[in-house]
Amino acid sequence: MEQSRNVFLNSYFPNDLTNALQSQILLPVSLLIGFYISRISSLIAARILSWLLAIGGITAMHLYTIDQPAGFRMIAIIGITLFTMKTIVVCEVQQAKKIRLGFFQWIGFACFWVGMRPALFFKVPRSPRPDHLRFMRQGSRNIFIGLILIAVSRLTWDTTIIRYEPYKLFLVTCFLLPGISLTMHFGFFNLLTGVWRYLGADANMIFREPIKSRSLSEFWGKRWNLAFSEMTTLALYRPIRARWGTLPATLLAFLFSGLLHELAISLPVRSGYGLPLTYFAMHGAAMLVETQIPWIENAFSRKPVLGRIWTISWILLPLPILFHQPFLRQIVWPIIGIEL
Repeated sequence: MEQSRNVFLNSYFPNDLTNALQSQILLPVSLLIGFYISRISSLIAARILSWLLAIGGITAMHLYTIDQPAGFRMIAIIGITLFTMKTIVVCEVQQAKKIRLGFFQWIGFACFWVGMRPALFFKVPRSPRPDHLRFMRQGSRNIFIGLILIAVSRLTWDTTIIRYEPYKLFLVTCFLLPGISLTMHFGFFNLLTGVWRYLGADANMIFREPIKSRSLSEFWGKRWNLAFSEMTTLALYRPIRARWGTLPATLLAFLFSGLLHELAISLPVRSGYGLPLTYFAMHGAAMLVETQIPWIENAFSRKPVLGRIWTISWILLPLPILFHQPFLRQIVWPIIGIEL
């Protein structure tokens, strides 16, 4: 147990506390700068400054934490990416819908919510929405199930029945990744949804029963990580589609998603570059195939089971490209104390 705790701490706890604290100053500073950028009336100026804030903030966080453990770097880089992308999204939405968040509404949206629809926070706080407890119950249940799967992954590693290490690691990962996802994506995020609905925001689930997806379009656009799809739609897809059309906008949106996953997966471990981008490029191409070839789309409509097999196959089979070995070794497996 002591060794497992040390492995986790070595991956997620900073080895230089002073440097770590200095790097974390970037987070509130980016929030403050982002708020003032969102007040700029010129869309062109706001766009330029918000993208410069994102590029500069992520670069600075990478350089500040370059000697820190991979787990700590991942959390820090995801944090600065999320905060600065919120600025880009707010600038786009406020110009289009003529709304403007107050300072505390901006902090709530940018810092305490993972979604990308700032309009939900325009009149918060207000009367609670009646179904907020349902989301809290769902979140609590999923956290419980997720923690069980994480515990099973550790027991699988400790077992002496399976001696072939690669096979044992495969089984560990099959339990651990869903456990982490249930705990965070379907658990904590649902709890957060319930809290914001209690405060009156029309927040909803970010992950909406993705197992029911009958196409990649449905999976990425309507069910899996809607915060990501909202972000790419508002920050990239719509501006590009308005100028160059749907096809270039779709491809660039998937490449942009791949780039953001490079920041979250490859950059923290400083290895595996290009693999997450390849995963999303493949999915962008596959989604264009299913939407541009009429008989494929018709087949999925007539026989949903075919669409589900297609979708699940594209999600799971190339998954080792997305979650590559350096990421698993330095960030995922240390969560349960595995050091290789």
